[in-house]
Formats: sequence, structure tokens, C-alpha cells
Amino acid sequence: MKRRLFVGGAFAGLSMSSTPVAAQSVKAGDVPVTTFGKTGLKVSVIAQGGARMDLHPDIPAAAAHVRRMYDIGVTYFDCARSYWGGRSEEAYGIGLQGVRKKVFLTTKTMGRTAKQVEDDLATSLRMLKTDYVDLWQIHSIQNREEIDQILAPDGAMKALEAAKKSGKCRLIGFTGHFDPGAHAALLKAYDQWDTVMMPVHAADHAYLSFEETALPVAKEFGIGVQAIKVFGKANLLRSLNPAECLRYALSQPGVHVAICGAGTQGQMEDNIRTVQNFKPMTRDEIADVRKRAITGAGVYTGPTLEYWKKKV
Repeated sequence: MKRRLFVGGAFAGLSMSSTPVAAQSVKAGDVPVTTFGKTGLKVSVIAQGGARMDLHPDIPAAAAHVRRMYDIGVTYFDCARSYWGGRSEEAYGIGLQGVRKKVFLTTKTMGRTAKQVEDDLATSLRMLKTDYVDLWQIHSIQNREEIDQILAPDGAMKALEAAKKSGKCRLIGFTGHFDPGAHAALLKAYDQWDTVMMPVHAADHAYLSFEETALPVAKEFGIGVQAIKVFGKANLLRSLNPAECLRYALSQPGVHVAICGAGTQGQMEDNIRTVQNFKPMTRDEIADVRKRAITGAGVYTGPTLEYWKKKV
């Protein structure tokens, strides 16, 4: 498959207008890739998000969608044990049969103890029909108490380290969207993280900003960063177009991958066209989309809309 590689950030030196890209057929495999932080691995700059498998009526339909995503060039597949009650992993396992080693496959555990995490991994590997995942993550970190649990002698970290040593996962990371302070604290508390996942979107700056608090720490440590909530759970689309949302996230220093919860082939094809014609936003463009994201028909940020963040 053809790949285009951009080193240093998610992208460099491409061109893209701020208007939506004209529809054209997507060439399978022609999805740009980048170096995933200090891991040195090459990954595609957009991923299919597993949380949106529940948009499909059943597992076979979701699995068919997964396979279509692969067929049009997507090679990064994000998932979690908890998504769709475990059915997302099952759909991935079916949809990626025969091409497992050609994709970057991730999943996550809500476990906080070593035993919980070990049990989750065994189930995830069975559902995904694989003997390893490329990235295994502790899911949905929220506070200092959870950090202490994870790093305790019998905590989740013990199981993650053992899995990486045994080859059941290649990389380890953590995720969350609740408290940027907790993200920064966990990044600093353990120096062997390969990746981190956090919200990065045009309205994040207005309330408990991950971009201001957690993203700079990840960038300083060279950690691979996955951006989520790129479209603000679709609320940003009231004032921004999808290309602007995706372009904004990938313009932020330190961001490598944008997780896109595409529920249809057309949505993902639009995302692919956007990254194929990418140019980082200028400072003025960033200021413009940030303003539109939180005013007028845009998104009101705060505990009412950004329900995924903690209330203060």
C-alpha cells in the first residue's frame, strides 16, 4: 500500500484550503502516516474509533463497516473492552480477519488492579482474534486516587508491564477526558508511557483545557498523542465544517493521530481527503475557529456541553 510520511509533527509542508475539500474518489492506501512520538513507529494520522460501532444495527453490520474502512486505506483501529458492551471488539475481530498484521490495533481496559487488567486482556485478545495488540491502554483516568491504584504494587501498571514484556502488547498508554490535571499528573508519575489519549478540539480552550495543561507535558516527554472529541461529539459542526475540526486538531503541537468515530464510509472518505490535502492552521486561523466554536451557533463549553469533563 502507498503511504506518505511526514516527520516532526503530524504533518509538514502540505497544502489545504480552509474550505471543504471537493469530493473525489479515495485511493485505497493513500492515507498519510507520521512517526508516533518516541515510539518511532509509523502510524496513520487518522483512525477509526471503536466507540461508534454502536451506530450499526448488529455485529455483522459493524464488522462489514470495519472491513470497508480497511479497504479504503484506514490502518489504525481504536477500540476498548467497554465499547458497545464488548461487541465493538467482536466486530473488529471479524472485520479484520486476514489483515490483522497489516493494521495498528488498539484496545483499552477499565481495570485498575493487575488482576482486573489481566482478565480484560485475555478477553480482548479472544474477541479481537489476535495474540497481541499494538497498543494497550488504561481507559478513562479521572483522579489522583485512580493514579495511586494504577501505580500500586498490585495495580494495573504491573499487568501492563508484564504484557509488554511478554509480547501481548507492543506499546502501553492511558486515556481520559475528565480532568487535564489528572492527565498531567499521571504523565509525570510514570516515565515509561508510550502514548496518551485526550480531547483536542476547537472549543477545549474555554473550559478545563487539555491543550493548555496536559498536551504540553506529553509533547515535552515525546509521547505519542491521540486526539479525541475532535468534532466535539458533533456539536462543533453547528459552526465549523468537519475539515476545519480535523485540521484544527492535527495542527496542535504534539498531536500525532486523530481518532474519528466515522459511522459511514462517506464520513471517513471525507476525513481521508482532508488529511491528504493538509496544511497546518496559521495562528489567525486557529484564533478564528476557536472563537466560532464557542459563540453564535457554536458550542457552549463548560459543564453543560462538555459533559465528559469534571464539574468545577
